[in-house]
Order: sequence, then structure tokens, then C-alpha cells
Amino acid sequence: MPGSSSNNTSIFDVLILGAGAAGLTCARECAARGRRTLLIDHGDAPGNKIRISGGGKCNCTNTGVSASDYHCANPHFVKSALAQYTPHDFIDFMQRHSLPVRDMGQGMLFSDRAKDVAEALHREALSIGAEFSLGTEIRAAAKDGDGFRVDTDRGVFSGASLVLALGGPSWPQVGATGLGYALAERFGLRSTERRPGLVPLLAGPKLAPLCKEMTGASLPVRIAPDTGHYASEGSMLFTHRGVSGPAVLNASLFWREGQTLSIDLLPGVDVAQALEASPRMELKNVLGTLLPKRLAGWLCARYRWDGPAANLSKKRQAGMEAALHGFEFTPSGTAGYAKAEVTLGGVDTDRVSSKTMEAKKVPGLFCVGELLDVTGKLGGYNLQWAWSSGFAAGQWA
Repeated sequence: MPGSSSNNTSIFDVLILGAGAAGLTCARECAARGRRTLLIDHGDAPGNKIRISGGGKCNCTNTGVSASDYHCANPHFVKSALAQYTPHDFIDFMQRHSLPVRDMGQGMLFSDRAKDVAEALHREALSIGAEFSLGTEIRAAAKDGDGFRVDTDRGVFSGASLVLALGGPSWPQVGATGLGYALAERFGLRSTERRPGLVPLLAGPKLAPLCKEMTGASLPVRIAPDTGHYASEGSMLFTHRGVSGPAVLNASLFWREGQTLSIDLLPGVDVAQALEASPRMELKNVLGTLLPKRLAGWLCARYRWDGPAANLSKKRQAGMEAALHGFEFTPSGTAGYAKAEVTLGGVDTDRVSSKTMEAKKVPGLFCVGELLDVTGKLGGYNLQWAWSSGFAAGQWA
């Protein structure tokens, strides 16, 4: 490697641990400032999470991004980085590399091939002068005088700045681990509670048979916790183990163990009006025009809704409306990190500058991307945070 060496230690200006979205962006920016930059990752190819996101067609950004789209103990933390590198800046990157971006509505922009995005980021960083040590096991990282030392199975590297861009343990099938948190904590950075995010929810014993029977069926819903402070809207998909789909994945960001979720099975639908419009029709048939038929039949059997719509008393009609607009679902848990798209929680943002991503009490140490206690909703927000936070750190590392 061109980095100078001393006593078998390769010396750089910046060491970046982790070749994901944030690390690649940071490497490009550091190298563009003339900093001798080395990016170290255990994977053989950079951007593994990018490559598999969205089933290979990553939702790379969202043009409507705002601070309110993120879960973070400090709701203002993301504002500076998002302003420094916007979705339009990322679109410019895609255009530079002749990569198409498809608008799928609601501000969501997708790439045709996620692999192309990862490879373009890699090529651009290399072309500017960043160096890579891929397939390299990171064994330790520590302060070394005014700089930092990283021990690996390929030797020892030192740098004036160290960027932790190792992400979280979601997607362990591509080698993701919690190493970044362990390293951050060794430098005195506190982490908040971590758990799987944007993840399917499992059904408890009472509703497991329903979910198994309804596997593959989907419907638009609105999900809120019993506290009512947050809500998630979109499609819900029944699986053989519970529920998934965009509305559920977003609900996993605010659901906590033991909490009951309230699911509006007919958001925006006036049930009373639907019953009045078909007074002679059997209740299960009326509901079958509004819901998947199997679900309508199950609900009618569970709540003993039978007979023609006209025969339903006002009291029972009110009960039906309450059940349909506030169906109670108490998950038994989540599908875990193997099915989670992100990790909730992370390095406490109170310990990090929102402008530079630098640790306030450890000069030269930076944390970016998923490693921080910043989690976006489904829809391109998490990759945008990776680009933005990586860019911000790249201006200072």
C-alpha cells in the first residue's frame, strides 16, 4: 500500500472501518480533500448491505426526507447532515455514473441494480485516491498518541483520524456484527438500547392460527401503539408466523415487548355506511367486499357477527366498528436481526457532533451511519442517512 510505514505500521491520514454506504461515502470525501485514506472491511466486496437492499433494487433515497422521518433520542440531530448532503446530491452522483433512478411514488427513488450503486461508490473512491483493505479482519482499535491504531490480520495501521462505519448486526447473513458498538464503547462512547428494526412481527398464540391461515393475504392498514403517539400506514402482509409489510416494518420502530398494537383494518372506511348500502346482504359478505374474504369470515366467526346487515343493532354495530378500526394485536416478538433491515439504537448522539459526526470527547474519532442512534422509516431514509452522515464526517476526518 502507498501509505508510508514505520516499524511495520502503515500510516495514513484517515482510517475508515466499514465499507458500507456511509464508509464508502466518507472515503470518497476524505480522499477528495487530499487525505491519505484507507478503508478496511472484513468483506471481500464493498457495500454488501447496499447490494442486497430492496431485493437487489435498493430504495436509495427519498426526496421528501426530513428530521421527522427518523427515530433518535435527539430529534434535531439529523438536521445538519441531511442539509449538507441532500437527496439531490445523491441523484447527481447517480447521474455522474449514468445509473437510472426510478421514482416509485411518495418520494421513494430506486436503483435498477443495487450492485451498480455499490460498485460506482467503490470506483469513485478509488479514482480519487482512497485505498481499500478488503477481506481484512479488524482485531482491535485504540488511541495511539494523538492518533489511532488499528490491528488487523493483515498488519497494523495508524491514522490521525478514525471513522467507525461498521453498521449494526442487522443482516448477519452478509457478515454484519456488533463490532462497531464494542469499539465505540472502548473509546468511552455510550450506546443506547439496541434491537432489530424494520422487522416483521410474530403473532402470539391467540392469533398465530389466523396468520398461518391468512398467509399471503395483504390489506391497507393503520397501526398505532396503545399509547397512540405514533402511527404507521401502508400495506400489511400476513405470514405463516405473523405479520409483515411496510406498515408493520415501520410499526416495529415504535413497538416494545409486551405492548399491544391497535390495527385499523379499514382506514378511512365508514363501516356504518357500508352496512346501510347493503341491508339485505349477510354481514360476512358485506365485510368480504371491504377485506380479504378469509379475514372477513374469521372476524365474523370470532365476534359472532351473523345475519343480514339490517338486523345488526346499533350497539353491536358500534362494537363492530371499534373492532375493525382498533383490532388488537400483541406480538410475541420480532423475527430478529436476520430479518431486520436496520438496528434500532446505537451510539448515543449526545456524545457526537451533529455537524461533523466527531466524538465530542475523543478528537479525531468519528461515527457514521447505522452505528449511531438514528433509524429512519422504510422508504430510502436509512440509505440517505448513510450518505449524509458519511459526507459530513468526510469534510472533517
